Amino acid sequence: MAASSSSSIDALSQFQLHPSLGLIGASVNFTQSNLFMVIAGALVLALLYYGMRPRAMVPGRLQAAAELSYEFIQSMCVDTIGPEGRRFFPFVFTLFFFILFGNLLGVWPYDFTFTSHIAVTLAMALFVVCMVTVVALRLHGLHFFSYFMPAGVPKALAPLLIPIEILSYLSRIISLSVRLFANMMAGHVMLEVFGAFVVMLGSAGLLGIVPAGVSLAVNVALIGFEILVASLQAYVFAILTCIYLHDAVHLH
Repeated sequence: MAASSSSSIDALSQFQLHPSLGLIGASVNFTQSNLFMVIAGALVLALLYYGMRPRAMVPGRLQAAAELSYEFIQSMCVDTIGPEGRRFFPFVFTLFFFILFGNLLGVWPYDFTFTSHIAVTLAMALFVVCMVTVVALRLHGLHFFSYFMPAGVPKALAPLLIPIEILSYLSRIISLSVRLFANMMAGHVMLEVFGAFVVMLGSAGLLGIVPAGVSLAVNVALIGFEILVASLQAYVFAILTCIYLHDAVHLH
């Protein structure tokens, strides 16, 4: 999170992109967003590798976390998509934990939340919708397009219903990307604002001590709330992906 001056609050400066890794980052436009994407991916791999390496009958904490993560996402896929969900488990697992670690990394001071950028969330949403469409076409061929004209509807309503169904289908991109981006951005703006209040009121002398303490307490509460939102948004993105895959597999 960006530092604020004692006289003003610039809550949006924390989202500005800057080259990382010195001259190397500047030469290839490798920003802190890219850096934390790499870190998030490395953390997911580390969780699985070091968690499952002991292979103990009585798992330790890290192994238990890895096993619970595996079982949680597998259950989500199978319960939502059906038995076919096992085929999509690796994709949903990767997506969920990439978003989760990306969200949680930004809670730490001086770290960056790459999911607070619409370009990142839009790219992930586009990939999900394109993948769902490819899966539906591969499984059902041209019959996939019957999805936009439900059975039993009078053909006279087709000119009205089909464009509405197509817009509804494409709106999934906006729904996935904006929900994640907006929640993460709003949370970090609130953290920045109340963090700046603590500094500004604390430097105002004795009269500012109590308001600064209240702002600090609110900021601590917001951090806990932000951790909850970070986890919830990763779950929402993953469960919606499973729902869309269910529609692609079963066409209803």
